Amino acid sequence: MSLIASDASALGADHIKPAVEVVMMAAGKGTRMKSNKPKVLQMLAHLPLAGHALEAARSVDARKVVVVTGHGSDQVEPALARLAGAINLEFVRQEPQLGTGHAVQTAAPCLADDALVLVLSGDVPLTRATTLQALLQLSAGQHLALLTVNLPDPSGYGRVVRKGDSVTAIVEHKDASEQERAIREIYGGILAAPAALLKRWLSRLDNNNVQGEYYLTDVVKLAVQDGVQVLAHRIDDPLEVAGVNSPAQLAELERAYQLRLANALMEQGVRLKDPARIDVRGFLSCARDVEIDVGCVFEGRVQLGDEVRIGPHCVLANCSIEAGSIIQAFTHIDGESLGVRVGADARIGPFARLRPGADLGADVHIGNFVEIKNTRLARGAKANHLAYLGDSTVGERVNFGAGSITANYDGANKHQTVIEDDVHVGSNCVLIAPVTLGAGGTIGGGSTITKDTPAGALTVARGKQVSVANWKRPVKGAKK
Repeated sequence: MSLIASDASALGADHIKPAVEVVMMAAGKGTRMKSNKPKVLQMLAHLPLAGHALEAARSVDARKVVVVTGHGSDQVEPALARLAGAINLEFVRQEPQLGTGHAVQTAAPCLADDALVLVLSGDVPLTRATTLQALLQLSAGQHLALLTVNLPDPSGYGRVVRKGDSVTAIVEHKDASEQERAIREIYGGILAAPAALLKRWLSRLDNNNVQGEYYLTDVVKLAVQDGVQVLAHRIDDPLEVAGVNSPAQLAELERAYQLRLANALMEQGVRLKDPARIDVRGFLSCARDVEIDVGCVFEGRVQLGDEVRIGPHCVLANCSIEAGSIIQAFTHIDGESLGVRVGADARIGPFARLRPGADLGADVHIGNFVEIKNTRLARGAKANHLAYLGDSTVGERVNFGAGSITANYDGANKHQTVIEDDVHVGSNCVLIAPVTLGAGGTIGGGSTITKDTPAGALTVARGKQVSVANWKRPVKGAKK
């Protein structure tokens, strides 16, 4: 389940003006992150912080996104270009960095006069798509619309000064009077405005303030001077406008993001043992009556069918688990680019590992400390203990014994093992590929198989057992 996608669908595309252009501010250094990576590239769930802002732009059907970069632009620009997909992306560099107003001034030449501009911050990842849509509707192509929120402690934020429903000013904390600092409604750093008007206001900004910077919030007083109504869309959730400046704040927003996802999953009917102990770092799709135990991590794209049960502390990435299957504790499944499929009513784990290209049919059993890679197992096949199957095709009802492996790599190339229907492979066998085991055959325990085996036969390939009577074990310290 995609958080952005689920929010974006709430109002529908018909409510979004087609000429929205987004300015994303992504020039900050993020000194408090104490990282070689720019702040906007710090990861939250499956995306960099600025990637969440890109998804927000996608959710409002932005015609263009202008990204203002500065610190670490050589890292930020290619990273966002890779994430942009079909988004029309432009980069401008803010050098030197003289405040938020200066950042948007830098982007202004890239904005079409007929656009409705939405200004976002690249380090604010939790703004809901429905909130942004409401803000754009409030602007209606003629008003300056601000996103605001009430905070118990508004210290450090710009205060919203009102006269009735209209906003008359935003006063930065460092420039605010004691009376103004008592106001709890703050500007959340996101606004929408007609491009032609916004450009006019940006050209009149000055830096006559304590910081000597060009504040974007000063466009409010300029709009008031021009007789343009300034409106505010006030929300109740401060997390929607919360930015990231430190590892602690990043961790806090990660948990908030995950709890939001968990609540959405439970609203769909998913049973979570503890909504505070799940991590979705990608897109999780769940059918009916899915149960997920504690400590599970989902990455990439994961699909869970009806009545699937995921045991505690499992990691699932890029896989599909079909109806009725049980994934037991501490199982690790990662399909990477090839994917993994687990068929209906399968039993996997505990402590199993499914790697890229694993394709398991219905009622397959994979037990503890068994690894499967690039292998297809047909209906009812079993590998219950301490085994490895790589680059193999396994038929129906095969039993693959404890401690047995396919030796699929000769040091240069991978080779295939074919195990036909109803074969029984005993414990501690080595199947040296390429090799085919005929249907219904039995491989005696401890065998090393280097040649194809006939159907229905017992095949044993091991050294003759020898016993030495009256054998004396070496004694520690004894002289030879």
